[in-house]
Amino acid sequence: MLPFAVLFLAFTAGPVLGSLATSFTDMRQRDLRTPFAVNGVGFGNYVKAFQDETFRKAAFNTAYFVVVGVPLTLLVALAAAVLLDRGVKKFQSLFKVAYYLPVVTSIVAIAVIWRFVLSPDAGLLNSALGLVGIDGPNWLASKTLAMPSLIAMAVWRNFGSAMIIFLAGLQSIPDSVEEAGQIDGASPWQRFRYLILPLLRPTILFTSVTSGIGYLQFFEEPFVMTQGGPLNSTLSVSMYTYQQFGFGNYGLATSMAYLLFVVIAVVTFIQFRLLREK
Repeated sequence: MLPFAVLFLAFTAGPVLGSLATSFTDMRQRDLRTPFAVNGVGFGNYVKAFQDETFRKAAFNTAYFVVVGVPLTLLVALAAAVLLDRGVKKFQSLFKVAYYLPVVTSIVAIAVIWRFVLSPDAGLLNSALGLVGIDGPNWLASKTLAMPSLIAMAVWRNFGSAMIIFLAGLQSIPDSVEEAGQIDGASPWQRFRYLILPLLRPTILFTSVTSGIGYLQFFEEPFVMTQGGPLNSTLSVSMYTYQQFGFGNYGLATSMAYLLFVVIAVVTFIQFRLLREK
């Protein structure tokens, strides 16, 4: 156990505790040569973060991304899993690979594809809208449409992972359960609502927790596609924290990171309370 313990203390526990201590100081880039000469500010950085209008905007954007993106991702994933489990048997492996491929594809490649799809002039989406006489907008340059565009990309990119887990959960449910409901006269929707969904509760809990944690930390989508614009409408907490590190505001940046950590812990606790087995 000693090699693991050494690596864990050096590269995980040590940096975590060090960053926590940094969040209570006024450390900036100039203090890197003398890290123990910084001044303690207590909870000053946390107060400063809450008073920062840009941070509040980033927190609102992150909440918007999570509240809309997570349910959409789970709904699309569950729908795809049900279709693969009930309707598509012959080419199931091909569909699973196709749906899972965006999960393991580079975000740069995905950004190139979606920039082409959302291009205001010759984009695939606007071209399709033009066929029915609709003049498509500039999706990524609109304050109201940029975030929904990123949510659509995130759902497309991430639902394959949850779909695989949902499919495994569906295939683990005995056929006799649904057959008993059918014998009792339950319709297909009633069997799904009152028999299948309750038995999928552990799977729903796992996918909602992992998706929620990932979406609360969303960074790559705005960083690659919009740089947080237009007018900070797609700026996330993770991206703003990254920017503060770049500016050399280490104390403030680490306090923002720990605020996000607390939110993730609280949201995860709520999900466990709501979705645990009863």
